[in-house]
Amino acid sequence: MVIPGEAPFISASSDGFSPTDSACRILLVDDDVALRTTLPHVLAQPGRSFDQCGNVQEAIARLESQHYELILLDYRLPDGTGLDVLDWLAGAKRDEAVVMISGEDAIDAAIGALRRGADDFVRKPYHVAQLQRAVQNALHKALLERANLAMSQRLKGSERLHRYLVESSPDFIFTLNTGGQFTYVNPRVETMLGYPRQYLIGKSLAQLTVHEDIGRVDTMMHEAINGSRSNQSVELRLRRRDPGSGKPGSSAIPVALNVVPIQGRNPNGPGEVPVGIYGVARDISDRKRAEEIITFQAYHDQLTHLPNRILFKDRLELAIAQAQRRGGLLAVMFIDVDRFKLVNDTSGHSEGDRLLRAIAQRIRDTLRKGDTLARLGGDEFTVLLPDIAHEHDAEIIARKIHAALEAPFELKHGSFRTTVSIGISVFPRDGEVAEMLTQHADIAMYQIKRGGKNGYCFFQPDLNQHHQERITLEHELRGALERNEFALLYQPQVSLSQRRVVGMEALLRWQHPKLGLVTPDTFIQVAEEIGLIGEISRWVVDTATAQLAQWRKAGFDKLRLSVNLSSHDFDRDETIARVQNRIEEHRLSNDCFDVEITESVMMRDTDEVVARVQRLRECGVGISIDDFGTGYSALAYLQKFPVSSLKIDRSFVSDLDGPAATPIISAITGIARGFSLHLVVEGVEHAEQAERLRRLGCDVMQGHYFSAAISAHEAERWLREPAALIH
Repeated sequence: MVIPGEAPFISASSDGFSPTDSACRILLVDDDVALRTTLPHVLAQPGRSFDQCGNVQEAIARLESQHYELILLDYRLPDGTGLDVLDWLAGAKRDEAVVMISGEDAIDAAIGALRRGADDFVRKPYHVAQLQRAVQNALHKALLERANLAMSQRLKGSERLHRYLVESSPDFIFTLNTGGQFTYVNPRVETMLGYPRQYLIGKSLAQLTVHEDIGRVDTMMHEAINGSRSNQSVELRLRRRDPGSGKPGSSAIPVALNVVPIQGRNPNGPGEVPVGIYGVARDISDRKRAEEIITFQAYHDQLTHLPNRILFKDRLELAIAQAQRRGGLLAVMFIDVDRFKLVNDTSGHSEGDRLLRAIAQRIRDTLRKGDTLARLGGDEFTVLLPDIAHEHDAEIIARKIHAALEAPFELKHGSFRTTVSIGISVFPRDGEVAEMLTQHADIAMYQIKRGGKNGYCFFQPDLNQHHQERITLEHELRGALERNEFALLYQPQVSLSQRRVVGMEALLRWQHPKLGLVTPDTFIQVAEEIGLIGEISRWVVDTATAQLAQWRKAGFDKLRLSVNLSSHDFDRDETIARVQNRIEEHRLSNDCFDVEITESVMMRDTDEVVARVQRLRECGVGISIDDFGTGYSALAYLQKFPVSSLKIDRSFVSDLDGPAATPIISAITGIARGFSLHLVVEGVEHAEQAERLRRLGCDVMQGHYFSAAISAHEAERWLREPAALIH
């Protein structure tokens, strides 16, 4: 096809062009209607679409509502020139490609068009291929420009994002040159370390590093610059700025530092070489503090902040190793607080905790700088005394501890005096390993406990034998109830005036398969310590009440029976409830069954203890104070506790010839009469004692002068034939 005044049409494909444009809108601006109709066919390509108009005004109107990839613009238009359109495009900052078509011969038209932003200028008449090539080139150029613009915008956006991330990062980000000097630092350094950004430029990383970590920084720099390691992570401490001098100060923070080499062109050959270092330092102060807290909690007691069992063992093993190398001595103390349970029971656990902290502080103040005080748990402490010249040194420390605890502790409910029992073992005499030294000190401490508490004792080999016997006793005692090895014996209580048995005291015995008949003095304390006393007391109550019911059915309806309960039985309701149930079950009348308690129970004087004693009295059980006069007897307790009987201790009977015994017995007798209490004297061994006690006003007695503790069958003989048996 030949356009009038133009060369014949040549196919676009024959000139090497291929249709690569998609969704390409082209605006034809020409007042020649025939040309506007022909050009869309000539320039047709897949994806191309054409709009057309015939003057400047229409062109601008279309451009205001539509964007085009290309404008084919005639120079001469009815209402102006194509230059007017170019001016509008420039003013509107549009990016359409423009190919100016003109029949003007003057070069000024082409220059004016190109200066105003036209991409090409085609002079009429033109060959179709020339126009096609101009269109293709203009579109291709516009495509490249848009691609470059988009890439540039993406790069700028990426750069802005990267800079934002770096500048606002919570980490200290920096770059170093090959000499280790800062070339860039982000703002985080100002809040993390306190330095202005510009202050650090040109300074070396080593200047900020604490002295002990500088070697690690030098190694890191060397490996990074030499390319031996591409990525490194290290923890070190960076010094904070001293506000006074403005220079690195003594305070430092721990950081996790990650560095990678910055690669650059190799000036001496092909490839790349490290030209600097990119680093990120993260403040790990919180993590370090958390680790320290976790570590502290793992190795320290939470209440007193003393070393715990694990840390004490580690330090003891280290001290043993050092003592072995030097041929020296060390000592281990095992400390147990006496009567600590009384504080918890009477004042509460919070006051008990306060007391433990105060005790720990006083003990710590008596020790040397290199000694270790640890809390094993509860009211137990251990002390490591390394580097002692003689075992006498440990004795001196033990005395200091006792002296430090002499002053009372101020608790919420008043002052409290406490004592401790201390066991001591010495290396290497008492053991060469940590476990053995601690165990032997523990054994020595129990020796003090059994001997009356409030003292200290060195471990002796025979104590180990006693300890093993104690362990064996504990093991055998746990199965004694199941094997039915306990028995109750009965000691008659005789009224001299009536010459008959008025009561029986039930006495517990353990029929041991090897040791024979074992008295309570041997095993009751053990039973209390291992938690068996409740079961034993309930068995005693069951057996005694059943026996009393049997005797009363046999006609001995005026007989009284007493049993001994442990002070631990008044810490809980189980045994008290058992007494109530058995009294009701056997229908025992009031005041025929007595429970003997020690004065230590009254000394506790808590609401719970008083309430449990009152419960026993309400169900008809008598309360007898055993060994009256040997402890902290006070008339106030007799008024507060619903007591029904007093028992004069055997120690006053055995010392009747002494200067104080007779007045004391007379006083106790008067107290019993004054409070209308039943009175029993125990430990009567011969007739002279019985006669003197009778003259002092005592009537009911028990002891070997009358009868030892006997079986229930033998006791019944006393009930049936008292006159024949009483002297």
